[in-house]
Amino acid sequence: MYKSEQLAVSLKHLIETGTWKPHEKLPSLRQQVEISGFSLITVMNAYQELEAQGLIYSKEKLGYFIAENPIQAALAKKVILNEKIEINSLVFRYLKSIQSESTIPLGSAFPNSQLLYSPKLMQTLGLQAKHRISYEQMPSLPPGNYELRKLIAQRYCMQGIPTDPSDIVITSGGLDALNLSLKAMTQAGDYILLQETIFYGAWQAAENLGLKVITIPEHPEYGLDLEAFKKAVTTYPIKVCLLMLNSHNPIGFTVKEEIKFELAKLLHQHEIYLIEDDVYEELYFDQKKPLSMKYYDQKNLILHCSSFSKTLGAGFRVGWVYAGKFSEHIQHLQLMSTLSVNSFIQNALVDYLSHRHYEKHLKTLRKTLKRLKNLYYQYLLKELPDTCTIHYYPSGYFLWITLPEHIDSSLIYQHMLEQNVSIAPGALFYRTNKTPHHIRINCSFELNNDTQNALNQLIQYIKKL
Repeated sequence: MYKSEQLAVSLKHLIETGTWKPHEKLPSLRQQVEISGFSLITVMNAYQELEAQGLIYSKEKLGYFIAENPIQAALAKKVILNEKIEINSLVFRYLKSIQSESTIPLGSAFPNSQLLYSPKLMQTLGLQAKHRISYEQMPSLPPGNYELRKLIAQRYCMQGIPTDPSDIVITSGGLDALNLSLKAMTQAGDYILLQETIFYGAWQAAENLGLKVITIPEHPEYGLDLEAFKKAVTTYPIKVCLLMLNSHNPIGFTVKEEIKFELAKLLHQHEIYLIEDDVYEELYFDQKKPLSMKYYDQKNLILHCSSFSKTLGAGFRVGWVYAGKFSEHIQHLQLMSTLSVNSFIQNALVDYLSHRHYEKHLKTLRKTLKRLKNLYYQYLLKELPDTCTIHYYPSGYFLWITLPEHIDSSLIYQHMLEQNVSIAPGALFYRTNKTPHHIRINCSFELNNDTQNALNQLIQYIKKL
């Protein structure tokens, strides 16, 4: 047993026997060096091991403290501390690798652009271009076009969420909304909570801001594991949660309303902020649009982020954040980064949304995505080995596939690229020491000869492995 492990066992015994009480401060690293006789690096490794087990937590410049419920052994299995995040280079290489026009983009995060092409929107853009004065005179600085913010506010109101245009800040897409929100609410060293498997943009933001990330697993039935959430927020000083609860990327689930209600109660009880990533909110297949967490917000603790890019195309990278009391702060941050959002596009969206063209477009888009996703699911269900699990949920355009644990999805990703086919490997979505044995498939492309051939190549390689 290493010296750091010996020290960790000794300290763990003191914690579990109640010698140290919850939230009591531990001896500093240097004090522990004097007490134990071990080196500074040994003490540091022991403290980090106890922190990873959920027995202690750290506060920047203040030291280490005993966790709220240190004797819950299950916590170490469910809740994971991720202090050092390194994903930006991986995401950069991945995005660069799938840019080729000759690559069949089953790994793309965006829907097939042909489905997002709206003749009415193109017509609106043409008319706007002919009347340049109409948008050149519009103020382009944050918080963005007032009429657009008014229309977005009306969409919230239609779901029973009282909203004023002043609550909305227009951003350069959904990722910009998430980054600005997280930057406004945290500083380096803060603890944030993410789902164990989540869109890689959340991991990138955590790395860029120097945050400590606590992750909780997905519940196999409900999507969000409330018990793990309770344990995390009572063990660590979580400042902000960043969650995706509707049409989750990459898995696809939508959390039930009763679970959202319970989650809101926990957020209010512990005074924890939530940033909700809801860029797929319009891509549901059922008759009723799922509610956002903002519906349950009674204390203005929730910032809701969304975008038009997943419904109108990557070229319409216009998003927003329901910022509420954080509006001014986010606008200041925006002025120092993206500055403003294209006023021409904002003005065109006002015209397009005002005439209800958007609702007709969404209805057609949902119908098409539902048909395509079902086709892919049935085909893969028939052809993939029984050792693979396909996670199907009635929304969005992704299928999340669990492979046998010994298969590294990164190898599949590299092999398929050589065949001019992209898939999204699991390593992009979670930061654990486990083999990344999941892949995400984009199902928004017609199942023609090219895409079917690409799927067949993928299936055969998985069978070979």
